[in-house]
Amino acid sequence: MKPALNTIVGAATLIGAHAASLVDVCTNSYVKSALPSPDLINGLVIDSSSITTNAVYNSSTSGGDYFPAAAAYDFCNVTLTYTHPGRNDKVHLKFWMPAPDQFQNRWLSTGGGGFAINHDEQQLPGGVQYGAAAGITDGGFGSFSTQFDQVFLLANGTINYEALYMFGYQAHYELSVVGKALTKSFYAVGDAKLYSYWQGCSEGGREGFSQVQRFQEFDGAVIGAPALRYGQQQTNHLYANVVEQTLGYYPPPCELEKIVNLTIVACDRLDGRADGVVSRTDLCKLHFNISSTIGAPYSCPASTTLNPTPAQNGTISALGAAAAAKMLDGLRTLDGRRAYIFYQPTATFDDAQTKYNPETKTFELDVTAYGAEWVPRFLQLQNYTLSSLDNVTYDTLKDWMELGWQRYEDVLQTTWPDLTHFQSAGGKVLHYHGESDPSIPAGSSVHYHESVRKTMYPNMPFNAGHKALNEWNRLFLVPGAAHCAPSTDQPNGAFPQTTLKTLIEWVENDIVPERLNGTVLSGDHEGEQQQICAWPLRPLWKENGTVLDCVHDQASLDTWDYEFDAYRIPLY
Repeated sequence: MKPALNTIVGAATLIGAHAASLVDVCTNSYVKSALPSPDLINGLVIDSSSITTNAVYNSSTSGGDYFPAAAAYDFCNVTLTYTHPGRNDKVHLKFWMPAPDQFQNRWLSTGGGGFAINHDEQQLPGGVQYGAAAGITDGGFGSFSTQFDQVFLLANGTINYEALYMFGYQAHYELSVVGKALTKSFYAVGDAKLYSYWQGCSEGGREGFSQVQRFQEFDGAVIGAPALRYGQQQTNHLYANVVEQTLGYYPPPCELEKIVNLTIVACDRLDGRADGVVSRTDLCKLHFNISSTIGAPYSCPASTTLNPTPAQNGTISALGAAAAAKMLDGLRTLDGRRAYIFYQPTATFDDAQTKYNPETKTFELDVTAYGAEWVPRFLQLQNYTLSSLDNVTYDTLKDWMELGWQRYEDVLQTTWPDLTHFQSAGGKVLHYHGESDPSIPAGSSVHYHESVRKTMYPNMPFNAGHKALNEWNRLFLVPGAAHCAPSTDQPNGAFPQTTLKTLIEWVENDIVPERLNGTVLSGDHEGEQQQICAWPLRPLWKENGTVLDCVHDQASLDTWDYEFDAYRIPLY
């Protein structure tokens, strides 16, 4: 049995380069001498003249949503480029290499968000504080700040397929191949085990599953709120807009905000504890009727943001409640067949935000940014954005979803449910999703997790299948959390900030995360530690809200089970 994580982080395993200092290894010449040969990195050619190095001492971080605060770590900041022979391209990589005495035989790949393939240096501290060399890629897009949508079209009607497949999965595969090979040589790892990890949320979560579904590069992956089912996910951002247009009602933002607040208040105690956090959005679905909010007063001060609005005062209308209820039901075709799902009750209605027209003194349609870009650029292959949704119906959205699914099934859809190769190689997945996510439905993660279970354990009963799946792949729905972060509407909700540490303990020390550690990151309860239940068990507080139990509740589970009968083939 290996020592516990807190006893090995920061301790030196003095082999090879571990006996050297940061001064010795953080030079262009040393990195050049450590470069892997093309036969070790699938024929990729590293440009040795592109290497830059910079030693950083006594660095610290105040922490973030994906890692805690840490101080006094040293690292070498390394950048380099490589090419694919015959392509005349250039891919930039950046690595933070811990000082040799702080290296713990670990590699960490980090992902991006939105259409960005990386978060630049924001996520790299989460690796070095655990003794991992950590890296990012620019995907070959031109710079670390260049996003995929900027290079997707070479011209109207012409897809940049090299960029598409690099963004889809290839760039992160190559990052791990090059990064691991360089790390082994840089630290003279020899025959010692180099543990390899992934961490990312949103697009970074999708990128993580793109690797898990295709390769065996990682011993473990932390995957948060993955942007799976790309064809459905991106078009889904337009669904709330089409609801408003179909009803002919564009709610003031304050009205929708009040509906969310009243939903939280009404559903707070359903989990057995009054703390301002709705841990059971499924019970909220079963027991809360949004029409009960009709007539409730709302009031918001004037705003001087990018879309200035006057003070908003009124009462929740029947149309406002109807719009919210229709959105929460999810996209159905005009004949009632389900095409996709929406966010859980208590999620903010971000996609439904309207804009104020000072000339007419009314609120009107504001087409959501992702949907406004996705349809023309990625479906119609034209460089413009939607400014209106004229003649767009629920059936139109379904057709757009199907087109995106079909066109990008092998690269962006990222829903391959057979993870046998990853599981057989001993890989572990720690998958989490905020229950109140307003950008990617929490039900999306549940649906994919269940698709994996049904595909890999088709002959096992429900509980036995989950027991087998949970041995290496666990899903945690985070109470009250928003998209890859805590929710400002439910600040007492704990967020799994130390999930990478939990994964390391699972992989290296076989400490199974029966429950996930969460930390309240703001508000009156800042610093409080809470536990998060593993799916399919659901949280229920007992003994006057003092004891957390994780229970099986079939009626609740049924609310997460969807049949996408708008399509002729299975949607995983």
